[in-house]
Amino acid sequence: MKKRGRECLLIAVFLTSCCATADDLTYVSEFYSKVPQKLSRYSWYGNVRLLLFRVPQDTVFVRWLFTGSRDAGATCANTTVTIHIRAGAPPVINPLETQFSENAAFSLAHNFTLMLGSAGPNMTFFNLTNPAEGDWFIAAHLPKDDGKIEPKGFSSSCSYFFQPQMFVRRVIDMPVLEPGVPLQQTVSSPDKPAVLKVFIPAYTAELTLRLGGCRTENSTADSCPLLLTLGSAALTRSSPKTVNCSRQDECPARLHFPPWESWVRITVESLNSNLSTSFQITAALTAGCKPKSGRLFGDFFSKFSGVNGTGFFSNATFNTTLPVDSLLNSAPSGDSCVRSQPVFKEDVDVVSVRFALINGPNISISSQAPTLISLNLNSGADSGGTLVLDLRLNQTSLTHGNATVVVCVSAWSPVLTLNESQSCTTAFSQGYSLRMNGTSPEAALHIPFPETALWYLTLHTVCPADASECGKVSGTVLASSLLSACVNDCGTYGECQLLRSYGYLYAACTCKAGQRGWSCTDASEAQSYARQMLAALLLTLSNLMFIPPIVVAVYRYYIVEASVYLFTMFFSTFYHACDQPGITVMCIMDYDTLQYCDFLGSVSSIWVTILCMARVKDIFKYMLFILGTLVIAMSMQLDRRGMWNMLGPCLCAGLAMIAAWIYRSVQRRQCYPTTWKRWVFFLLPGIVSAVVGISLYVFAQTDENYLYTHSAWHILVASSVVFLLPPREKHKKPWGWSQEAICGYQICKNEREELYTVP
Repeated sequence: MKKRGRECLLIAVFLTSCCATADDLTYVSEFYSKVPQKLSRYSWYGNVRLLLFRVPQDTVFVRWLFTGSRDAGATCANTTVTIHIRAGAPPVINPLETQFSENAAFSLAHNFTLMLGSAGPNMTFFNLTNPAEGDWFIAAHLPKDDGKIEPKGFSSSCSYFFQPQMFVRRVIDMPVLEPGVPLQQTVSSPDKPAVLKVFIPAYTAELTLRLGGCRTENSTADSCPLLLTLGSAALTRSSPKTVNCSRQDECPARLHFPPWESWVRITVESLNSNLSTSFQITAALTAGCKPKSGRLFGDFFSKFSGVNGTGFFSNATFNTTLPVDSLLNSAPSGDSCVRSQPVFKEDVDVVSVRFALINGPNISISSQAPTLISLNLNSGADSGGTLVLDLRLNQTSLTHGNATVVVCVSAWSPVLTLNESQSCTTAFSQGYSLRMNGTSPEAALHIPFPETALWYLTLHTVCPADASECGKVSGTVLASSLLSACVNDCGTYGECQLLRSYGYLYAACTCKAGQRGWSCTDASEAQSYARQMLAALLLTLSNLMFIPPIVVAVYRYYIVEASVYLFTMFFSTFYHACDQPGITVMCIMDYDTLQYCDFLGSVSSIWVTILCMARVKDIFKYMLFILGTLVIAMSMQLDRRGMWNMLGPCLCAGLAMIAAWIYRSVQRRQCYPTTWKRWVFFLLPGIVSAVVGISLYVFAQTDENYLYTHSAWHILVASSVVFLLPPREKHKKPWGWSQEAICGYQICKNEREELYTVP
């Protein structure tokens, strides 16, 4: 009830503070919330809690409420939560300040911090006016991981939680500005702006707005005390455009290369308080270059059917904003000012897509007209990978040696006028530029988490300004474009992990051997080959310390115990050989199987050793061996890193041993074991060795010292078994030969001899 009341109070505060409605528009408010998420310390992107909100269409204001809380305990320290927010794709972050790959093109997401103190839940607001519609991603995490390795349940740190909530104010009857049709509007105060939208069709080169005819209440001035804003806020490389019209009687605003096939928001705010201003606004669209229309599907199918001999690629779809009939003509003719080539999109795997040109991988380029290629990343799952572009200029095909191929990669709309001075910039965003020439014929671009949009690749051949008689220049470029879950599968020292947040899938790299970075390409703290080999040898050869316990167990006729130690030594050796990063790896079977058998053998060794020390009757001992091992196997399947997987068998077996020793002590009326030498030279050293080993395993292991502490754990535990195994029973000889069996055979022999000597 308290939580429900707090939410209602927050909604009421939101409505009273930001939802004053304009006279001519109808506003509605909506509320969205996510359940609290447990936060983790950051070591790689998988530690991030990624949450997805969908901002509805025609939203004019959004307020996010971020709430952080922690467990109420003395061990809970004050900390900070870092929050990243981005529209269209998951945030690209770099909390560890690592280096990205050489060809990476990215912009770090907007972020801020939330302090978590001892005064209960902490809250912060984040307001945004005119947000972009669609998916908004929020990522949250704690500070850097300290690298300490602790069994699950032993950690002394408390839990921190994060809950985002979103309040939305949107217009349900937003006016539409038709091109060429003037629209009369009135604004009365800064908190009651006029909001409109205009649709931008494909091939629009420019949007021109003219705001004029201003009439301000109780004023005879011809100026327009208005602030004109074009576009929506996305907190990415895109940003809205703002024009101050206060000193102009007619206020023009132009957008070059506006986003195609989408709505553009227009907001007009008054600069005068409590004064109404009426104005007239007109929009004009300038059509840009269009490719010439070609023939329909006959030649198209004949070209495409040669791709694999049977027709179409499996799972291949055509994804392009360009009409199919126009796409079939890839060469300009007449007054055509743009080339275009058809592209098909083939789903290869989860978060993995391949783009290919119908006419082959070679792109024809010319100085007469730019070449345009569209890459459809409109699917929500396409933003969870990395867009990889590889281009190589065919130098022999270039008709002018000093020419340069200028490439622009942009989202939402292409840049169709590329030259030496024109930057790769559209109306609201900054694209990514590439250049190729005779001395540098290759170019590559990696865009992590690309926005969900139509992406455009524009190529144009230009000549240097001082070149004479450049004329018509043409050539070809070999292109490869794909959406990959991880670039190069994270390399030798990384592993590509598929992650999920509710129904959204994305991928990230987890690095080993000191490698860091988005694609595990930052080698500033990488481990040398010698250190990797040292870690592999220490962690594997330290298991050979189980050979003495095996020999002692066999010598003392503990065959079952020796078999368990042999099982543990074998699988622990090969598990650590398979667990190594980089090139010092050897896996004889599946990694998960080796890990399971290593954990099972380790706990089972503790179980059988303590039960052997109890010296109960064989029938009960072997029954407990089997029953305990089955329970341990079940618990390992449930959670092999849980605290009670080791504590449970130790406690149960220890209680059984203490009960058996107390029973013997009472029955014999003396302390058991009976000799002080057994206590001083065997039990105490064994117990100390086991306690030190378990303490290292539980409290001292970190990522840096793991190879030393874990190897010491192997040695100490194996050594403790040698001391703790009880001596063999008096009626049994070494290596398992039973005295009863020998005596029985001798008795039978003597009886037979006596039988033959009887007269």
